[in-house]
Formats: sequence, C-alpha cells, structure tokens
Amino acid sequence: MTSIKQVAAKAGVSTATVSRVLAHKTNVSREARARVDAAVAELGYRPNLVARSLRAQRSNTIGLVVSDIRNPFFTAVGRAVEDAAYEAGYRVVICNTDENPEKEALYLALMRDENVAGVIVSPAPHDAPRPHNWGLGLPLVVIDREPPLAGLDSVVLDNAAAAGELTAHLIAHGYRRIAGLFGAIGSTGEERRQGFQQALRAHGLAPEADVLVPPRREAGEDATRELLSRERPPEAILCGNSLLTEGALLTIRAQGLHIPTDVALAGFDETIWQGLIEPGITVLAQPTDAIGRAAIELLLARVAQPGRAAHQVRLAGTLIVRGSTAVRSSRLVGDRPPASVG
Repeated sequence: MTSIKQVAAKAGVSTATVSRVLAHKTNVSREARARVDAAVAELGYRPNLVARSLRAQRSNTIGLVVSDIRNPFFTAVGRAVEDAAYEAGYRVVICNTDENPEKEALYLALMRDENVAGVIVSPAPHDAPRPHNWGLGLPLVVIDREPPLAGLDSVVLDNAAAAGELTAHLIAHGYRRIAGLFGAIGSTGEERRQGFQQALRAHGLAPEADVLVPPRREAGEDATRELLSRERPPEAILCGNSLLTEGALLTIRAQGLHIPTDVALAGFDETIWQGLIEPGITVLAQPTDAIGRAAIELLLARVAQPGRAAHQVRLAGTLIVRGSTAVRSSRLVGDRPPASVG
C-alpha cells in the first residue's frame, strides 16, 4: 500500500505539504499542488480516512441506518440524504437492520468505532430493549418513527393527519365500508391507524377492518385475501405503506376483481409503479426529499452544537389522486347516494 511518504518523495515535497493538498488547504503553491496531485494519481494513493478522522476528532462520513432498504420509502429518503450530505461535503454509509434491534445496536456501535460525524437512523420497534446509552456518544437524528428515547432530534411525517386525509378522500368519493391495513412494527403504523379511525368517526362510520400486520408485501396479500373472502367485502382498502399496497393489488388482480369497480385501493408512499399501471393508485406521498434534507440539517446542527435542545420536524404529506379511488356511483352503493363530506 502506498504511503504518504512515498507520495511526498515522488512529488519532491514534504509530507506536510501532501497533507495540506489532500485536506484542500489554500496555503500551497499551484506548482506543488500539481506535483502532489500527479504523484497521487500515478501511485494510486488513497488516504487512511479513519486515521485522519481520529486525528481531527471528526470525519466527513455520515451513517444512515434504516429498518428495511427494500421499502421504496427508505430508498427515496436515502437518495435525499446522500444528495444533501454531498452538498455539505459529507459522504454517506448505509446499513440495513431488517427491524432487528441487535443489528441496529451492532451498526450504531460500528459507527462510533469508525468515528463518523453522526448518524441518521430509522429505529427498530419501540418495545425492543435498548441500552441506556443507545443515543449517546455520537450526534444522532431519528427519522420516520418517534425517537425511542427522549432528547433526540427527529424528522417525522404527521402520520395521523396524513391517514385522516386519505380516509376523508375515500369517504368524499362515496366509499363507506373501508378496511385499513397498517404496519405492526414501530410507531408509524399505529399513528396512521389512529388517523384512519378518527376520520371515520368524524363521519359517523366504523372501519370494516382495522388490521396491524407486518409491513411486507406478503402480509398485504394475505390480509387482502381474508378481507375479500368475507360475505360482505369492503368497498375500499387503505394500506399503510407501499409494500402492503403492492400485496393488496396482487391479491385483487389474482382474484379477477377490478379496481375501483369491485374494490377501491389507496395507500401511502409514491413509487414509480403506482402511476404507471391502469388505473393508477391514489397515494399519500411523503416528502422524502424534505425528510432527507431536514435530517441532514438537524444532524449538522447537532455536530456544531452538541448541547442544543432536541428538535422535532413534523412534515405534511401530499395526496395524489388517481383512478383507483374514482367516485363510487350511487348504483354501486345501492339506493343510498354518497353523503356529502365537509
């Protein structure tokens, strides 16, 4: 492995000059900088970033620990985090926990050992046991879910309001017997479930079903199969994330049913496929770019001021209406026309 001394010898400068060039310091002549750059390229030198961060007591790396990278929401947020971090001069390392608290603890410990500048994390379930120092020892921002411990910065969607808006949309379009499928892991699914319930109560309705299931496509398939097998299946199904929506869609199509004629479908999180199929799927889109950028802003503020008070950023979603929730005609709901919704 090429050393900094070899680079210095090749360039005919001191190791201190090489260090200044690599650190992008300005107090180096143009000629010396050109010789160092040429020597680095010729020798294929790569600096020891860990050693550098230990000397500086701070690295230019940010950790992103997500609960399930297969979820398109985390893919989109990860891209937003990387973009914002790059603009601020940082790079991002991503780890996936699979909702496993042991993997989460392992990766957070790894981030401390690697002396990263800070970590953005989507935590495993709240009821998972955690050491008392889970959030200590490095700047940390929680996304997507409520922080498992007090005193942590966080960026979350207003989940109850978002689910309420999506439910109210279904009611306004003539649907009355509405079933909800929500993720059983973490605080997000429960908050969306509460918003769903509140919106129905506000219009004098009760849920046809109100189910907490694993936030996976297979769980969406199974739950939808059970709903559609009932003597009076629901008129509409609201899903709490894109994977559950995908599972519901697959089951509806497998049974030869039509959306929204036989059953309407709505969900959370905007993905490419939802707008490409016919009919397109109505969704409550999360502001993934804003979530990523807000998380980076909070993290860098925490790096600059470790003792600052904890902040929570709560964002609103955007309703994207497509054909999967088209207005239900009075013919399809019997003699009772859709009630007006204020």
